[in-house]
Amino acid sequence: MKAIVGQIEKMKPFFEKISNNPYLRAIRDGFISLIPVILFSSFFILVAYVPNAFGFHWDTSIETILMKAYNGSMGLLGLLMSATVTKSLTENFNNKLPKTNQINSTSTMIAAIIGFVIIGVDPIEGGFSSGFMGTKGLLTAFVVGFIVPNVYRFCVKNNITVKMPEEVPGNISQTFKDLIPITLSTVFFWLFDLGFRSLAGAGFSEKVIEVFQPIFSAADGYFGLALIFGAMAFFWFVGIHGPSIVEPAVSAIYITNVEMNMHMYQAGEHAPKILSQGIQYFVATLGGTGATLVITLMFAFLARSKQLKTIGRASSIPVLFGVNEPMLFGAPIVLNPMFFIPFILAPIANVWLFKFFVDFLGMNGFIYNLPWTTPGPIGLIMGTGFAGLSIVLMVVLLVVDFVIYFPFFKAYDNELVAKETTDAQVAVATTVEENLVAEEVASVMKEVGDKKNVLVLCANGATSSMLANAIKKGAKAKEVDVDSTAMAYGQHKDLIGDFDLIVLAPQMASMLKELKEDAKGKGTKAVSTTGAEYVALAKAPEQAINFVFESLA
Repeated sequence: MKAIVGQIEKMKPFFEKISNNPYLRAIRDGFISLIPVILFSSFFILVAYVPNAFGFHWDTSIETILMKAYNGSMGLLGLLMSATVTKSLTENFNNKLPKTNQINSTSTMIAAIIGFVIIGVDPIEGGFSSGFMGTKGLLTAFVVGFIVPNVYRFCVKNNITVKMPEEVPGNISQTFKDLIPITLSTVFFWLFDLGFRSLAGAGFSEKVIEVFQPIFSAADGYFGLALIFGAMAFFWFVGIHGPSIVEPAVSAIYITNVEMNMHMYQAGEHAPKILSQGIQYFVATLGGTGATLVITLMFAFLARSKQLKTIGRASSIPVLFGVNEPMLFGAPIVLNPMFFIPFILAPIANVWLFKFFVDFLGMNGFIYNLPWTTPGPIGLIMGTGFAGLSIVLMVVLLVVDFVIYFPFFKAYDNELVAKETTDAQVAVATTVEENLVAEEVASVMKEVGDKKNVLVLCANGATSSMLANAIKKGAKAKEVDVDSTAMAYGQHKDLIGDFDLIVLAPQMASMLKELKEDAKGKGTKAVSTTGAEYVALAKAPEQAINFVFESLA
């Protein structure tokens, strides 16, 4: 196993390249921007239809009112996605363009909305059909989001623009600068739509769904599910945020399947679609990627090793809410040969069991979207409409995960018990020496007295908040003026200059080079940490603030 993991580790740069692909990141960032819309709309669905599971049905007029809010938000998801994907890709292109010759992201978003309506929406008498403005238009949104920024980049790089005299104010000049690319983009989609409809006899959104339908169906099969969630766990095992690579490829299927399930459920039919955000959050990644809820509890209550017992008890609450980075880097599980097999096998076993319950026992698939931080057992039960079988399934999942992890847990626990005394002595000596140096730096920084602002970034803003809070506590304990906040990577783009230091979580370390480029000339330092260091700092406020001082010194 060590030899296999060694070979896998050598491939990490290749996997990081995939993770950093600008088009995959554009889809991921586009979805992150729209999570509030998805969750907002889901609230109205829950209010409208959860009572049905208990025999209560709203009056038709009340149901119509509730669904109006849903249709006015989720019903426009494709349209909104075209704009957010475009914005993310535009910002990525701008990172590689001179600061004096940038693409106007507002203009590209407007062009994307126009392009989406032209090729993705069917005209009807007096307006537009809303049929493909929502989840059915997601694939079209991605296509539009990829094309528009490239049209603008071509015009900007080749200086294809309407030039105005120097005396004209900058905002007016920018308007004319955007005139040619928005015209080219709109004309391209207009001509494309005319040609496509004449040849295919239908709109682009309708046909692209038809073409990809076999892929949608294959993704719902046993092999497709194993490939998707096995890959997600595999990338995380290497130390790269797996969902960042896998989710963009299946996100459209996620959202579409849930909406299809919901409509079938409303009609009193079986909701058979498997692949969804719910199956990722509350089945495959029950307790976080690798289905780590059970192994965390095993560490906390069954381990003889002090290290595992401490990590397990400290991580139990975060893992219950799907935040398992303290486990992944603290145990560690990432790149640990002992856990390679169960970390990938448990998620696959879980989704196969879910599919069995849906296909053969008649349980509904996920009909509601819930926040990923919903505790796994609750998310599974609520997301499937309080199905009685979901409670049985949850018990089965926990038992199966226990059986899968237990032999590997015992072997690792025994190994750590044997090594623990020596390792503890070395760790104490190292920590004392590092703290003495850090205290000297802290003393100097306290004398300077300038307020420092620190930003911690991770994939979704969850683990980063743990380190940000530790920094705040450390600053308060040492009575130094340091403030800290956490964000998901991508939310920081317009705020870099507001911070003195940005700390990247280890799973986002591959973005350090890009972050340093973004921070150039803004007086902001960018650093990353190892997994073990990140977990240790999040648990030790004084060490966290010392790390800040050392990084700024």
